[in-house]
Amino acid sequence: QVQLLEFGGGLVQAGDSLRLSCAAPGSAFSRNTMAWFRQAPGKEREFVAAIATGGSTSYVTSVKGRFTISRDNAKNTVYLQTNRLKPEDTAVYYCAADPYRRLSTNQIDYNYWGQGTQVTVSS
Repeated sequence: QVQLLEFGGGLVQAGDSLRLSCAAPGSAFSRNTMAWFRQAPGKEREFVAAIATGGSTSYVTSVKGRFTISRDNAKNTVYLQTNRLKPEDTAVYYCAADPYRRLSTNQIDYNYWGQGTQVTVSS
């Protein structure tokens, strides 16, 4: 079982940055692929970024070059650094964990989910 707690959302202006954090207390963190998904109002939840246990990463095209996913296994924490935010980045951001260590963009491959943190970007 992996418990996930997201932090760092907020209200910012276009062009600003935020760092989202997801804490996963417990020793299983380092054995999971970690990912961020987001869900905008009226839209389906979509993949944003993932990082495998070995550090390989994957990003959705719309955030490449602006967002960076990283992990600190010593702190059981995964981060999403979001730069040059746009109004279309407004969404609830969810952290997810895959204990089977895939680098998947499909939410059905992730067994554990956090409650989400709201990111709102004003124009």
